[in-house]
Amino acid sequence: MQKTGTVIVGAGLAGLYAAYLLEKRGIKDIVLLEARETLGGRIASTSPDRPAFPEAEMAGVDLGPSWFWPGFQHQMAELVHVLGLQAFAQFEQGDMLIERSPAMAAQRVQGFVNTPPSMRLKGGMQALTQTLSQSLETTRVLLSHPVDALHLEASHVDVYSQDAQGERLILQAEQVLLAIPPRLAAKLSFSPALPAVLSSQWKNTPTWMAPHAKYVALFDTPFWRDQGLSGEARSLSGPLGEIHDASMPDGKAALFGFFNTPAATRERMGNDALIQACRDQLVRLFGSQAADPDHDIIKDWAYEPYTTTQDDRQVSAGQHPTAPANKVDNGDWSGYLIGIGSEWGQQFPGYLAGAVEAAEAGVSALFEKMS
Repeated sequence: MQKTGTVIVGAGLAGLYAAYLLEKRGIKDIVLLEARETLGGRIASTSPDRPAFPEAEMAGVDLGPSWFWPGFQHQMAELVHVLGLQAFAQFEQGDMLIERSPAMAAQRVQGFVNTPPSMRLKGGMQALTQTLSQSLETTRVLLSHPVDALHLEASHVDVYSQDAQGERLILQAEQVLLAIPPRLAAKLSFSPALPAVLSSQWKNTPTWMAPHAKYVALFDTPFWRDQGLSGEARSLSGPLGEIHDASMPDGKAALFGFFNTPAATRERMGNDALIQACRDQLVRLFGSQAADPDHDIIKDWAYEPYTTTQDDRQVSAGQHPTAPANKVDNGDWSGYLIGIGSEWGQQFPGYLAGAVEAAEAGVSALFEKMS
């Protein structure tokens, strides 16, 4: 058993940013517990140090969230600026394609440009979490440490986790920040139990994009642009329902798509069949040059245990969730526990910007308690 000031559960954007903010305010006694073997949570990008993707120019194609909108997501934009990251606009020049049936030629229509523009990060969104993690000076970051229980004692919280070797760790914390989706937070064992209304709110808050999957295909050149196409497509027949240009500046050309095939169907088909179906669809849309990508990959979030619950797999994440209450106002847990995952963001729940605003709100609430 070890004593600490603040425990943060989850080392995605919200957890890393909260640790960064706490350190900036002079709080040094922080432990960040991450269930995965890597940092980032739902932020994941192809990387030159991955065996399947050896080329350095492939780094940064996003397998998780890709965009933010500085025109109205001001806190997110400010963080990107402060960290010195380079943003660039999503490529949208040219026509888009509409596919209604595999038996019919895709319809070519005038494309549209988002206003304000959808922005991406050079190096992928992982540049955000990597830079935050590299900025931390005193925070202890423990990977492969899933948390399963929180017990409230007289003046502290015992946080229980276990490493990959089965070694049990108990941290005595003055306060806990939950930087995980509310549904995963609701699955933790709380003693005493959380108020029933709050627990129900958390359990019934969908995790944004949890049941979805992405397909990414990398090519030497963005050949679709030579055809006057933006790389954007919509399909009613699939397997990909929405496709975009995912090329990086000064890097590999890429297309990515969101599956409109349900999670259970994807699981039955298996990756090999899904990849071939995706390649066939890209050929229908963009021609024979799409038949043989240099590399392609599927990232299925529906079966990520530290992202998605069984409840998430039952529905399509078509709407951003409504943010639930992020703390207990009165009772046993009041002042000890705050939710800061993206779904707790008041303006942009589920977005990257939601993680930023929820982390800022959580840290502010901690300092209100301390003062």
